[in-house]
This record gives sequence, structure tokens and C-alpha cells, in this order.
Amino acid sequence: MATPATRGVFINPEGKKIFVPLENNPEVFTDLIKRLGVSSDIGFYDVYSIDDPGLLSMVPRPVHALIFISPSNVYYNVRKAHDGYEGQAKITYDASGEDQPVMWFRQTIGNACGLYSLIHAVGNGSSRDFVIEDSLIDKLLKEAIPLKRAERADVLYNSKELEAAHMASAVHGDSRIPSAAEPVGYHFITFTKGKDGHLWELEGGWNPIDRGELKESEDMLSERAIELGVRKYVDLAEGNLEFSIVALATRFEGDK
Repeated sequence: MATPATRGVFINPEGKKIFVPLENNPEVFTDLIKRLGVSSDIGFYDVYSIDDPGLLSMVPRPVHALIFISPSNVYYNVRKAHDGYEGQAKITYDASGEDQPVMWFRQTIGNACGLYSLIHAVGNGSSRDFVIEDSLIDKLLKEAIPLKRAERADVLYNSKELEAAHMASAVHGDSRIPSAAEPVGYHFITFTKGKDGHLWELEGGWNPIDRGELKESEDMLSERAIELGVRKYVDLAEGNLEFSIVALATRFEGDK
């Protein structure tokens, strides 16, 4: 097996690049987007409830994106019930250009669900306003915008700087650092508001999904955004409570 240049990156027998996965931890997520070149004015926060007003008030507003971390069985329940899921081989989305409501990347790096979800979160909607000019993520997004699905995926796959940033953050969590060769049983799903004012669901293993229109005043933690998006997963969890939600929000002044 060839030894990859970046410590912690594994190349499997089929030649596919696999990363050590990110820990599901707002501090780790915030650390990574700062390394990529996102302003410290936004960061990630745990969302402990989608119903309790007191717990919801702990998250600063506006919320620019939500990331729902779903167990695999819940993910597939929703895909099959709502989205006509037929497997990654049936992905059809191949749009490109500035006129598209969202920017989506197909995931081609193994165990990098968290990384793709973060890129979908900061590369779309109002989060894009916080990307620092000429930063790594700014350059990657600008390079990828005019490209079709396969070429766009290669922009991320071939970036050594992205590898290094990911690995630097992956070792910052509180949990044991898993091997890159260990399978990950969770899907990271991003909800963001597109240029068309609609709620979009983005995940690198399936086509972007338009979940419906939002009012200009409704952010990603608004009641309607929750009902159109995250609630579908909670309702089909079948008692499985191993999911979590993090919000990308404008930070409280003391958190910066």
C-alpha cells in the first residue's frame, strides 16, 4: 500500500482515499472552518432540542446552517420514504455555475462525511458571507463553482491543503481517534437556505433536495425550517435517539 503524504490519510486496496473521521463536536467543527478560512464571527453550537424554547434559546441567531448527524438506518428510512433513493449509482445532479441555488459536492473521500457537511454549510446561504477572501475554502469554492459533478469532486479530493486542515482538526476532539480504516455508521446532513429562498438538504451521497420555500425572516432553526427538514428524520427514527444536531450561527460576542 502506498504511504500517503498526510498523516492519518489511508488509501484502501481499491485506491480510494479515506480520512480519519471528525468527532461530532462543535469545537472541532469550529476549529476546522477557521483553519479553512471562515471568519470567527460564526461558529457551531449544539442543539439540544427542536421543541423546548428554553434549550433553543441557548443557540445564538441567526442560524445559517444546521447539520443533522443521523444513524445510517434513520438516514435510509427517510431517503426511501421521501426521496426515491436508489443508491449512489443513481445520483443524477450535475449542475454547475453561479446561477444554481446551492453548491453541492459528491463525496468521494471515505469517512469524510463531516468535512463535506461543513463545506456544504459554509459554502452556501448566508454563511458564504463569512468566508475570508483568498482563504483555502474561498479558493476551493471558486474553483469548483463552474465545474460539473465529477470535476467538482476532484477539487476537494486532490487538495493536500484540505487534507492537512482536516487532519489537524480531527485530532482535537475529546474521543479516541479512530483509524481511517474503521467504517463510520453515521451520515452528516446539511440544511441551508439556497439563493432561491428554499430550504435545501445537502449530503454527499445523494442529490441535493429542495425541501420547500422559507420566508426571508426564517433561519435554519425556525419552526418551518425544522418541520421541512430535521423533523422528517426525528419522526422516522423509530426510537433511535443516537442522532445529534449542531447549528452554524453568528456567535455570541463572548464566544469569539
